[in-house]
Amino acid sequence: QVRGLCGTYNWNQQDEFTTPAGDVEISVTAFANKYRASADCPELSPVPLEPCVTFAGRRELAEAACAVLHGPAFQ
Repeated sequence: QVRGLCGTYNWNQQDEFTTPAGDVEISVTAFANKYRASADCPELSPVPLEPCVTFAGRRELAEAACAVLHGPAFQ
């Protein structure tokens, strides 16, 4: 019953990039762009950024947020 940026969690990797409209994207950037919270948010470029370089000052915050995904709730 899960979907969105966390995927479908049904062990089927073919539908992990299901968008809010129900279609399945093939690229990460196209998928992420479908979940923009506002039209004011810029669309992601098809060329992936190096997040650790681009957002170096936010590394600590990102590691803390991602720690939740590695915790017991998702094991």
